[in-house]
Amino acid sequence: MDNPAIARSFYRLAALMEAIETWPTPLKTIAANEGVPGLQSIPGVGKAIAGKIVELLDRGTFDAWERITNETPATILDLLEIPGIGPKTAATLHQKFKVSSLDELKKFVAGGGLELVDGIGAKTAERIKESLRL
Repeated sequence: MDNPAIARSFYRLAALMEAIETWPTPLKTIAANEGVPGLQSIPGVGKAIAGKIVELLDRGTFDAWERITNETPATILDLLEIPGIGPKTAATLHQKFKVSSLDELKKFVAGGGLELVDGIGAKTAERIKESLRL
């Protein structure tokens, strides 16, 4: 299985997780009344996700999230708020150019760095500059 296939699986998982957002009964109520089995009645929620929901409700976080966020600076997520920067570009900026915050992105862009990033054309570069007010 290649990276795009793995990513598609996670995109599909994310789409299933939208059921959580729109579920008519609060998950806190389901967890309190029915526990993990009740949560598993929601489409896309298996035992592992149900366990993480319970952990999130109990602690306000869950171990898997803590591991991921400890390995990845939270400021990288800020990059995704910039029009023209999607997950692939954010990953490239972080991995190849060591850009992991909006301040670092501003310096990178001001120094002409966008010209070095594969996949960023002139229009996208202008959108990014405009968003950063450069």
